[in-house]
Amino acid sequence: MPFSLLKYGLNNDYPFEKDADLPAPSKLKSHYDVVIIGGGGHGVATAYYLAKYHGITNVAVLEKGYLGGGNTARNTAVIRSNYLTSEGVKFYSESVKLYQDLSNEFDFNIMYSRRGQLTLAHTDSAIRAFRQRTEVNKHFGGKTELIGPQEIRELVPTLNMNPGHMPVLAGLWHMDGATARHDAVAWGYAKGATQRGVELHQLTEVTGVKVENGKVTGIKTNRGDIGCGVAVQAVAGHSSILSEMAGFRLPIVTYPLQAMVTQPVKPFLNPLVSSPAFHCYVQQTGRGEIVIGGGSDPYPLYGTRSNLDLKEGLLAHAVELFPFMSNLKLMRQWAGITDMTSDYSPIMGLSPVENYFLDAGWGTWGFKATPICGKTMAELVASGGKVPELIQPFAMDRFDTFRQVNEMGATAASH
Repeated sequence: MPFSLLKYGLNNDYPFEKDADLPAPSKLKSHYDVVIIGGGGHGVATAYYLAKYHGITNVAVLEKGYLGGGNTARNTAVIRSNYLTSEGVKFYSESVKLYQDLSNEFDFNIMYSRRGQLTLAHTDSAIRAFRQRTEVNKHFGGKTELIGPQEIRELVPTLNMNPGHMPVLAGLWHMDGATARHDAVAWGYAKGATQRGVELHQLTEVTGVKVENGKVTGIKTNRGDIGCGVAVQAVAGHSSILSEMAGFRLPIVTYPLQAMVTQPVKPFLNPLVSSPAFHCYVQQTGRGEIVIGGGSDPYPLYGTRSNLDLKEGLLAHAVELFPFMSNLKLMRQWAGITDMTSDYSPIMGLSPVENYFLDAGWGTWGFKATPICGKTMAELVASGGKVPELIQPFAMDRFDTFRQVNEMGATAASH
C-alpha cells in the first residue's frame, strides 16, 4: 500500500479528474440552438438535462454575475414537497425524488441530508388546514402526517411548547424534508453540462431580446449580440425586467426575502422547524450554525440588503421558539429577491413570444424545485414547445382564464 501511494504521488499522471474545473472562458459564438438566460440552479439544470438526456449541446448559458451567485446563493436550501394543492404536491414530490439521487447522478457530493420538516400548529384552524394537507400529500405519494405534542417533544426536545402564549397544539411532520448545499447543486449541474459541450458564459449580462414577427431570434448582451433558435428565461427575481425586454409583462411583483445565521453551536436540532403563526423557521446546518428565516418583506424592492427592523422581529420570534438562543451571536444576514405570483405558484412553459420559454415566478420555493425544473424545461425545449403534463397547470395564461393554482402551502413561514 505505501508503495502504491508513493507511485501515484511521484507520477505526473496522478489519478485525478482532469476536467474537475469548469472550462476557461471563451468567445460567444454568433448563433446557438438554445440560449438560457440565467446561470443559477434552474438555468444550469436545464442545460444539463438538455445535453445529457436530449443530446442538445449547442447551448449557451448566460450569467451576468457568476455561476450560482444570485438567488441560488441566497436561499436557505430547504427541500420539501408537503404542499396543499394536488398540482404542487405532484410537482415537488418529483423534485424530491430527483434530489435523493443527485449525488450519484453527478458523481459529486451535494451534501443531501434528509432530516424531516416540522411545521407547528398553534390554533384549531391551523390543525384543520394541516389535516387537509396531510390527506392531499398521502394521496399523491407524499410522506406527511399530523402529530401531537408528545411526538413533537420527542422530535425537538429543546422546543418551547408554549411560545408567546400560543401553545403548540400539533405539527405537520414531513419525513422527506431535507437540505443540500446550494452551491454544490449549481456546480454539479454546471460541471455535467459543460463536460458535454454546453458553454457557460459568466459576466455576460443580457441587455435586450430580439423579437421578429412575434418570434425570438437573438439575444443582446454586453459582449455582443448572438442569434438563437430558442431562449429560456430563468432569472428568478429579475423575471419581470427580462420579460419586458422581450415585449410582454409578467404578473409578478418582486420582494426581498431575508435570512440570517448565528455562531456555530453543538448539534441540538435535526428537523427543520417552522411556525406560520410566528412567521419564522429555524434549522441547524452541518457546521452547527443556526439558520433563521421568515416571510418576504412587505414592500416591493430589488435590493438584497437586510435591515434592522426585520432582523429584530425575526430574532424575537426565533427566541420564542428556542429561548436559549437569546445568548447566541448573529454572524451574518442577507436577502434574496423573490418573484412572487398572486397564487404562490410558478410560471412555466410558453410565453407570448414564440420559442421564448419561461421559468419564472419562483418566490420563496425555487431551490427545492431545481431538478424537476431543469428536467421539464429541457423536455419543453427538446420537444419543440410541447409543454410537459407536470407543468401545464403553471402556464402563464392561467391568470387570464381564472385557473390559478392557489398554493397556500408554498412557504412554511407565511401561511
